[in-house]
Amino acid sequence: MKKISEPIVFFGSGPVAAKALELLQASFEIEAVVTKPKPEHHKEAFPVLEIAEKYSLPVQTARTKNELNELFVSQRLTSRLAVLIDYGIIVSQEIIDYFPLGIVNSHFSILPEWRGADPITFAILSGQQQTGVSLMLLVEAMDEGPLLAYGECDLPEDITTPELSDQLITLSHALLENEIPLYVRGEVKAVPQTITKRDVCYSRKLTKQDGILDFSKPAVQLEREIRAFIDWPKSRTTIAGRDVIITGAHVMPSNAAKAIPGGVELIKETNAIQIVTSNGTLCIDTLKPAGKREMTAAQFIAGYGSQL
Repeated sequence: MKKISEPIVFFGSGPVAAKALELLQASFEIEAVVTKPKPEHHKEAFPVLEIAEKYSLPVQTARTKNELNELFVSQRLTSRLAVLIDYGIIVSQEIIDYFPLGIVNSHFSILPEWRGADPITFAILSGQQQTGVSLMLLVEAMDEGPLLAYGECDLPEDITTPELSDQLITLSHALLENEIPLYVRGEVKAVPQTITKRDVCYSRKLTKQDGILDFSKPAVQLEREIRAFIDWPKSRTTIAGRDVIITGAHVMPSNAAKAIPGGVELIKETNAIQIVTSNGTLCIDTLKPAGKREMTAAQFIAGYGSQL
């Protein structure tokens, strides 16, 4: 496939950025990849660096906003445009202005809905039925830039964050392939985010504490958390005296109106583990005890049922 003639600089650091970069390098001439450096004692893979090395793409690294500014003082890049996906460092107006056509941020929500650090996870947590991708011209204010385009994506009731991420990466790439050439030729103009008729709301960075299941919440909300947090921070609790990660569950009505939230019940006839919540019952489908492989509720009961 012939590549789009307009060269770009790519900004990105996370796993979503790595998958997006692999798609982009097949369609665009990438003059440089700007990412975070791999920490000295980091043993796990650094996906963006691996993709850049795989395709022999030039790499520049910066840890902070100030380092990024210093980096571009010495740069002699020719690209008029940059693309930013899952970067994680604030970009100053100085860097935005470095590129005559600006920086296009592919943000994984329909802006102004879910501005902020983790729009994919919060789309699942909210229970909404649709999300999407917005191509926004970057400004210093958080996710407030005008839009070049946006695309929509339906959310099945059982979708997880990794599954939704993959769908949105594919949608993002299709939008970038189509809209960047039009923008470069002046055939697309940026418009205010109000065009989407979405309400302004904000996501945030998750913490490990978010993964602790709180059974004072409704079962519906906890089931969403399990799907949303399946990669990280993971949904954790204790069953039969064992620390476990819940990887799959479904919701049923509560059997007892006066049951105490957090109470665990074993249904021997169906090999089911049910946990009472403030509203409804959380039925565990699959779980992973600490130090063990993932297993079904029936397998867990066979191993630890006597302790329930």
